[in-house]
Amino acid sequence: MTRRVIVDTDTAGDDTQAILLGALSGAVELELLTIVAGNVEFDYQVENAKYTLELAGVADEVPVYEGARRPLVKEFEHVDHVHGAGGLGGELFPDTGIESAEGYGPDAIVEAVRESPGELTLVCIGPLTNIALALRREPRLGELVEEVVVMGGAVNTLGNDTPSAEFNFWVDPDAAKVVMRELDVTLLDWGLTMRQATLESDELEPIEEAETPYADFFDEITAHLREFSEERFGSDATTQPDSLAMATVIEPDLVEEAPRYHVDVDEREGLTRGYSMVDELGITDGEARTRVVESIDEARFKTIFTDMLLHGDPDRSL
Repeated sequence: MTRRVIVDTDTAGDDTQAILLGALSGAVELELLTIVAGNVEFDYQVENAKYTLELAGVADEVPVYEGARRPLVKEFEHVDHVHGAGGLGGELFPDTGIESAEGYGPDAIVEAVRESPGELTLVCIGPLTNIALALRREPRLGELVEEVVVMGGAVNTLGNDTPSAEFNFWVDPDAAKVVMRELDVTLLDWGLTMRQATLESDELEPIEEAETPYADFFDEITAHLREFSEERFGSDATTQPDSLAMATVIEPDLVEEAPRYHVDVDEREGLTRGYSMVDELGITDGEARTRVVESIDEARFKTIFTDMLLHGDPDRSL
């Protein structure tokens, strides 16, 4: 069964790979993209998304809506130092000439789910500002979607933006708090990425040697990230958190363990801004409504991902 998907994205780095997976898989029909403030300057993100759709050959079919240009409350900083200037490695700055769709991202989400209740899955791979705004416009959002998949948080592990927080939750902790409290979410966190969605240098070699448009694009946008990884973590590697989120929509059987826990987010400014509290021991009286993915079929995920890059077909092994 083909799943109809809305992608909410701060398009840079691995967001592009998640979009490619969705665009190239027969298991997913991309309905629309909404752009949210996050990784790099907003207008770069918009162009990055359009360029990615163009690369996949679906730019005429998938509208791109511009959403929130800043978090609900907080100030934030971009992470060009991770993804390179512009978000695609520092050398590629697309200018597609493609017009953005008319309308505001959160409104587009609400209109789409109202028109097709129970049929659309939200894949949220950026800060959750657009989703929180959509929820305020339509309090029944959770009832109207098939599933809400979120890449975010750091479940009882170090964050990737601060020691206590993952970037998406840190950028807009107020939105993350609203979404985690009010929606039933499937959560794929930074810790899971580090454990099972990281490509080491030996796994990257076949991609470097390949001569396909998708592999070339991947090589270009990850060169700066690999340098950053080497400096920060001492490892020549790339992390694919957003791709993993999309891959679990393409192939739900990738998920091996996903218990439900109560999850809350610290929205306060300070050392723990964006901290994701995951009550694994059931100590609080909060409702255990969040499906927290704790393990996946790593080999299968990496096959799906590399099949997309090397063959343009993430479904090749399914």
